[in-house]
Amino acid sequence: MTDTNLLFSEEHIARRIDELAGEIAKGMPRDVLIVGLLKGSFVFVADLMRALHRRGAAPRIEFMRLSSYGLEMASSGEVHLLGDIPTDISGREILLVDDIVDTGRSLAYAIALLKQRGVLGIRTCALLDKPSRREVEVPMDFVGFTIEDVFVAGYGIDYAERYRDLPHIIVVGQAE
Repeated sequence: MTDTNLLFSEEHIARRIDELAGEIAKGMPRDVLIVGLLKGSFVFVADLMRALHRRGAAPRIEFMRLSSYGLEMASSGEVHLLGDIPTDISGREILLVDDIVDTGRSLAYAIALLKQRGVLGIRTCALLDKPSRREVEVPMDFVGFTIEDVFVAGYGIDYAERYRDLPHIIVVGQAE
């Protein structure tokens, strides 16, 4: 990887997450239940949860594992539930957190599933939003960064299970 691939530095991401935590802390209950969508959101959720703690929140956390990409650079168009949340969430306020929203299918699937379980309310949060790729309209309540139609990796986001370990976000396929 070269610096020409860099989209967002580690420091830039950290600053934006702190800002997001401030927005979320003002608009959500102190004990909000965060439901992170795996695998890509795990780094973002961990940093967001700590930033919320610094803002006086005491969020709980669960994870749901969905898949629509496999090892490809394009979504298959089908969302599969690979791992479900283990707790009863009826009557709870949920902050649904994803790493990146492009087609909107995964987020729409998760929202529908959570609504079936009787949640009180759902707000959404994504580190990256790629609205030019949207196929299904989904509410975007809290967004870290809006990006163009490029394939990205790093900071928990993978390309064919690679690059999750990077502390920053890169554009994949440029100057590799």
